[in-house]
Amino acid sequence: MRRALVVEDDAHNAMLFRKLLEKRCGCTVTVTESVEDVLEACRGGAVDLVVLDVSLNNSRWQGRAISGVEICRMLKQDPVTAVIPVLLATAHAMRGDAEALMAESGADDYVAKPIVDHDGFVARILACLREAA
Repeated sequence: MRRALVVEDDAHNAMLFRKLLEKRCGCTVTVTESVEDVLEACRGGAVDLVVLDVSLNNSRWQGRAISGVEICRMLKQDPVTAVIPVLLATAHAMRGDAEALMAESGADDYVAKPIVDHDGFVARILACLREAA
């Protein structure tokens, strides 16, 4: 069974991601906002996919606030975790945002919140998992 890590500070979004990933993608899901937990799980091989909110209100690293973009860069710059697909999720869905955020972060894909196209979200997740296999 595939393992997904959801890094999300909104309880409603986290619940929707969990339900879609578990029921439609067949993943076991862990939800966290802790940067330490993200790095430990990814470095330890316990993650096949990360769904990462861009704007995290409660995540801190080395005493300072950190964004999902920065966490993604950390994952993609580490040879151990760089192979894990990361899908950025954000409410910042203006034209051109996807390309800019993916270029800045190194993410594998991007989805706008709120997730209204559940089938499209599931298809993107499954594609990321297939490409990583």
